[in-house]
Amino acid sequence: MSYQPPNSEDVVSISCSVVGVGPGGTTSMVARVAICDYRGQTILDLYVAPTMHVTDYRASITGIQPNQLASPPAYPFDQVQRIVANAIKNKVLVGHALYNDLSVLGIPHPAVNTRDVGLYQPFRNALHSPNALVGLQTLTWKLMRRRCQDGQQNPLENARAALDLYRSHSGEWENAISNARWPCALPPSTFSRCYL
Repeated sequence: MSYQPPNSEDVVSISCSVVGVGPGGTTSMVARVAICDYRGQTILDLYVAPTMHVTDYRASITGIQPNQLASPPAYPFDQVQRIVANAIKNKVLVGHALYNDLSVLGIPHPAVNTRDVGLYQPFRNALHSPNALVGLQTLTWKLMRRRCQDGQQNPLENARAALDLYRSHSGEWENAISNARWPCALPPSTFSRCYL
């Protein structure tokens, strides 16, 4: 059976914001998750109630305040995990450094159904960084002349930016896959549990 590129209704994009837990707030825990469809329309944008004591809200980056993670408006982690798992099931998942999002959500996804703009080799090569993860802000500015993450990060804006980057090269990307040439670098091996 030959490879069939995904239909637009089979593509979603995801991004998460994280807060810090544990000593010094160095361990990341999901605080907000956003998913949009191929056209950039919001599928979900949810705050996640913490399962551990938050020691660093990273507010200067995330904009997240303690009251936003109270229940309500925040949803319990296990409920968010189920909602997200259902939303991405059987979908091609687009994002930037997807392994970070999948890791904090505790949800694995089939590697063949991921389109990680941070690992896409042609983007890395275009920016003369073939062996390094290039930030989403840099990718969107250098490749699309579009500002992203000015001020605080917004996961919905990030999901849309990653999606726009994917759409700008989806033909070449899917053609490489159809010719059995996976066009992405591998994620760090410590995140192998995030992929099926």
